[in-house]
Amino acid sequence: MNVVSPEPKASRMIDAEILDRPRAVVVGAGPAGLAAAEVLAGAGLWVTICEAKPSIARKFLMAGKSGLNLTMDEDRAAFDRALGPDAEPLRDMIDTFDASAVQDWASGLGQELFTGSTGRVFPVSMKASPLLRAWLARLDGLGVERRVGWRWLGWEGADLMFRAGDALHPLHADVVVLALGGASWSRLGSDGSWAPLLAACGVPLAPFHPANAGVRVNWSAHMQPHIGEPLKGVRWTAGDLTSRGEATISSGGLEGGGVYAVSRNLRNGTPLRLDLLPDRSVDAVRDTLSRSGRKASLANRLRKGLRLGPTAIALLQEMARPLPKDPQALAMLLKDVPINHQGLRPLDEAISSAGGISFAEVDAGLMLKRAPGVFVAGEMLD
Repeated sequence: MNVVSPEPKASRMIDAEILDRPRAVVVGAGPAGLAAAEVLAGAGLWVTICEAKPSIARKFLMAGKSGLNLTMDEDRAAFDRALGPDAEPLRDMIDTFDASAVQDWASGLGQELFTGSTGRVFPVSMKASPLLRAWLARLDGLGVERRVGWRWLGWEGADLMFRAGDALHPLHADVVVLALGGASWSRLGSDGSWAPLLAACGVPLAPFHPANAGVRVNWSAHMQPHIGEPLKGVRWTAGDLTSRGEATISSGGLEGGGVYAVSRNLRNGTPLRLDLLPDRSVDAVRDTLSRSGRKASLANRLRKGLRLGPTAIALLQEMARPLPKDPQALAMLLKDVPINHQGLRPLDEAISSAGGISFAEVDAGLMLKRAPGVFVAGEMLD
C-alpha cells in the first residue's frame, strides 16, 4: 500500500475559516458518530467523519425498514426500569438528553412523530431515510466532512491511520471520537474489528454477546404455515422484564420488539413466558371459556369465544399441547404460556450486542482513561 497525503489540495473544498479550528475526527458514521459530529461541529470544531463502508448509517437504515423506533414515551421510572441496573452510568446522560429531547431533536429535523399503543415513538413515515437525509443536510450546513470507504487501522505515532482502496491515509486530530458500533450485523459495518486495536493499547474488553435479539425455536411442521405471521396484542415476560410488543414467527424462531425488550434476561437463562390475553384477568378468561359451552370444540372456544387468531392458537398448541379442557386450567395457561426455545439467535443476527468497553475504562465524559483525547460512544460501550 502507498501512504498518501491526508489532505490532497485538489479535493479540498473547505472554508479557510474551518481549517483554523481544532480538528475532531469521528470514526464511524452510524447514529452515535453522526450525533457526536453534530455536537462537535456545533461547538465550533472542524469535524471529519470517516466510515469504512461505501455509504453511511447502513444499520440505521436497515432498522428503519421495519419502523424506526426512536424512543419510548413513558414516565422516567418506567424508562429506568427497562434500562435495568447495569445502565446506571447512563442515567446522567439521559437526564441531559431524555426521551422528550430525542423527540424534539427529530421534530427539529422536520420529522412528524407518533406514539404507538405500547409507548414506542416512530416517525409518521415509519422510515429512517427521510430523517437521515435531513440530518445529513444539517451536518453539511455545519461544515462536517464525510469520507466513506475509509477503514480505521489504528494509530501511526500521533496520527490516526486509515485504509482507502490501496492507499493509506494518516489523519491528525486534536480530538477523536470512536463510534464503531458493536459486533452484530457485520455486513452493515458493526463487525467488532476495532476490538484488537484497542486491546493492543491495553484497553480491556468484555466479550461480545447478543443483546436485543430474537430467540431460536425449532418449529415442528405444524408451524410452517405461520412463518412470517405476527403475534400482536400480547405480553412477553422474562423474570423482572415485561414487554407489550409484537413478535413475528420466523423460520428460525421469534423476532420482534416484544421479544427484544426482554432478551437481556433471556441471555442469562431466564425462562420466556407469553400472555396471549394481557387485557383480561384469569377469571375473565375462565368465565368466557365456560360460557362457550363444553360442547363447543376447543378451537371454537379459542377462536370465537376469546377471539384468538390462528397464529396465536398455533403457537399455543406448539408449546403446550395437549391443552387442558378445564376452563380454569386453560385460562391460566393462556395467561402464562411457556415458550420453549433454544436461546438467543446468533450474535451476527442481533439488533445490538452486549460487551465491549467497560464504563470503568472511561471517565464521566466517555474519554478513554488510557488514551487522553480519545472518546468512545454508542454500542462500543458495554
